Amino acid sequence: MNRKIVNYISLGIIVILETLSMNASAEKKMFVQDKFAIGFWVDPPANENMDRHYADIAAANFTMVIGGFGAKTPDTVQKQIKLCEKYGLKAIVATAGLPPAQLPESPAVWGYQIYDEPSAKDFPELRKTIDKIRKVRPGRLSYINLFPNSVSTHRLGTKTYSEYIRRFVKEVDADVLSMDHYPKMKPGDDRRDRYCSNLEEMRKYSLQRGIPFWNFFNTMPFGSHYDPTEAQLRWQIYTSIAYGAKGVLYFCYWTPCGDEFSKGGAIISVEGRKTRHYEQAKRINHSIKNLGPTLMKFTSSKVCRIKPDDNPSVALAGTPITSLTKGDYLVGVFKSADERRAVLLNNYSFAYTAWPTVKFDVPVKQVREVCKATGKKISIVDDSPAMAGLQISLDSGAGRLFLLPKQASEGK
Repeated sequence: MNRKIVNYISLGIIVILETLSMNASAEKKMFVQDKFAIGFWVDPPANENMDRHYADIAAANFTMVIGGFGAKTPDTVQKQIKLCEKYGLKAIVATAGLPPAQLPESPAVWGYQIYDEPSAKDFPELRKTIDKIRKVRPGRLSYINLFPNSVSTHRLGTKTYSEYIRRFVKEVDADVLSMDHYPKMKPGDDRRDRYCSNLEEMRKYSLQRGIPFWNFFNTMPFGSHYDPTEAQLRWQIYTSIAYGAKGVLYFCYWTPCGDEFSKGGAIISVEGRKTRHYEQAKRINHSIKNLGPTLMKFTSSKVCRIKPDDNPSVALAGTPITSLTKGDYLVGVFKSADERRAVLLNNYSFAYTAWPTVKFDVPVKQVREVCKATGKKISIVDDSPAMAGLQISLDSGAGRLFLLPKQASEGK
């Protein structure tokens, strides 16, 4: 009898261990993002100048490459991977017609480009593709980019945009949410609020699922879209980060061919010439790359929009900022696993600088800023010491990231 009991106990332990092992194995199959993604659409041509092209990408402070335009054959994809290894870049490469078991692997390969802008009717097949890849390439990302909230429900295949994202998350079980949205910022045609509402949808389902979200933004003139200024590039990027994005993606890096793109260049012209956007992206990316390691440790907990006519104290309730002079701002609030807090204060205007007077819920000496030049945590510098209170200067469309200790318990 005792022997039987021992056997039953042993069998139970084995089952438990096998279950734990299976769960651990299942967790390992998921893609885990380990650095902030700064990437783009349209990789350079896979020609004799490929090495120089990738040196330029790294020099412009990008952290990742999405393939499929230049590198789209098995041979050119291998060249792309080798160059990403050489220049410290991550890659999402084209499948190049290869079956899952033959997809390339490398420490530089985050995953594989699967589909762009699917309808809901495509979700079942996409799930099958992801499951096949996970089985033979555990830990690799099957990358799918979604429609923005500006397209028709007919194209989405759902009654609402929220339903589209919700079903994608549930039915496809992707490891990253990604979409493209190119807001217009013209007098009389300012559609930035819709961009923010799209980011809010991504944020909502990203938090529910516990996966990161990325988004493409506009970098070039095409169709009815005009050529953005550097401040408008900054605005799109810092706004995405305020909503909790873990990746910002330029549309485009290399200018595509076609009538729709005849107005001018992206970051690199169709002939391979650096446009003014190259140095703009290089400057912006340098700052984001330095903020990235800190941003990866924090999760979005709140987003506040403070309009010029709002009462800032009311709008900021529940954030680490208790007082802010009137203006046009976006505030992203974050929390780390150990309950430390962070706040990203953004200038919502892409036309004017801002100089808010700011008060935090802890003494200034307890607040640190993440330096965009070095990534180091530094003491806050009062940008107008002759004025009362702490003044913080914000370039047009820019943001600054501040770190605070965890919130004190009530009554203490």
